[in-house]
Amino acid sequence: MPGAIFETHFPGLKFLKRGKVRDIYDLGEHLLIVATDRLSAFDVVLPQPIPDKGKVLTQISNYWFEIMQDVVPNHIVHTRVEDFPSSCRPYADELRGRSIVVRKTAPLAIECVARGYLSGSGWNEYKASGTVCGIRLPAGLVESSKLPEPIFTPATKAEEGHDENISFAQAASIVGAADAGLVSRHTLEIYTRACAVAEKSGIIVADTKMEFGRIGDTIILIDELLTPDSSRFWPKDTYRPGKGQQSFDKQYIRDYLLSINFNKQPPGPELPADVIERTSDLYRKALLRLTGKGLE
Repeated sequence: MPGAIFETHFPGLKFLKRGKVRDIYDLGEHLLIVATDRLSAFDVVLPQPIPDKGKVLTQISNYWFEIMQDVVPNHIVHTRVEDFPSSCRPYADELRGRSIVVRKTAPLAIECVARGYLSGSGWNEYKASGTVCGIRLPAGLVESSKLPEPIFTPATKAEEGHDENISFAQAASIVGAADAGLVSRHTLEIYTRACAVAEKSGIIVADTKMEFGRIGDTIILIDELLTPDSSRFWPKDTYRPGKGQQSFDKQYIRDYLLSINFNKQPPGPELPADVIERTSDLYRKALLRLTGKGLE
């Protein structure tokens, strides 16, 4: 697939680890994070890349990191290939637009999720128990309902397999009560600001997840922020509670996989060319809607 990167190969750099989407290299003092065009759905990495997806994720994430830097510091050191260490220069063409150099941190072992609408696993739990991550919600809500106020709903962070929703008390037992309280406040403040920004572009941020890491005594934002991979983006003009929504994120892929009765276990199925093209187009549209800019 021309221009799409599924796996990176930079023999002059020290490879550290491969995530579901990102490849990470150790630069000594810092890390190089490269967003590939891999796509995971239901925590399964699908076998084909989505062209330009990694570039879209990087550009959107950098946009939000800049907007939120007065809320909480983040891990970014460099976003321009021209500013990367000299060891990265031989790979400039492959790295440009899809990579960042970041500080090393000790990641907190939870996913931090903010929800303003009832969808996905939250909707499934609410139907069964009237709660989301142990938080009691009003009766009578329907799929995609707007919640009375945004809620913090943490999850485990699985290296392999599925993340699992947990209660705030469980999150506190993993990272400590003080850190759990701090990242809860940061998560909800970032989400609230993001909703206000995105709404001006005609987008509802239904929910989003983010990660935090520690440098010494300081907790900072890491990984990605408010991307189509980590969030549900709904067009405001077509929003109607009581059903699933159109989206500018990978929900389109999830819906396709459910339509073919995918069992949510690896290996993932081959995707038709039109599904790949449509997904790539949705990611690019999310970038344009949110930032007002196309791919750089």
